[in-house]
Formats: sequence, C-alpha cells, structure tokens
Amino acid sequence: MPEITAIWRMAGDIDYLLRVVVKDMEAYDAFYKRLIDTMPLKNVTSRFAMERIKSTTAYPLPAETKAPRKR
Repeated sequence: MPEITAIWRMAGDIDYLLRVVVKDMEAYDAFYKRLIDTMPLKNVTSRFAMERIKSTTAYPLPAETKAPRKR
C-alpha cells in the first residue's frame, strides 16, 4: 500500500505502528477500508498529527575533535 511510508513492530500493548500519508480524511477512510479488507485485524487505533514541528532524517554527529599537534 503506497500510502504507508514506514512500519515499526512495537513492544507493549500495540503490535505495529504505521506511518501513513494521505491528502485528507476522505483518503484516510478509503485507505483504512482497504487495510482492514486485506487481513483480519482485532483492533485498529488511529492517531493524527495536527502539525509538524520538526522532521529530519539526519543523525546528530558528535563534534569533531582535533588531535593534539605533534612537535
């Protein structure tokens, strides 16, 4: 399903977390209906981001330390 951009297997009471990108709630509803038709699911919970505050894929790297100069 191309709307799914990432999937994580979780520890705890939630088994999987899917990041889904759609243009609006109507598109999400269509996605949701296709998803639940693909396999028997016992419980599906949806949460929606209201606003993106920060998004990055870069890992923070430690500052480069310089080796002492040899004399």
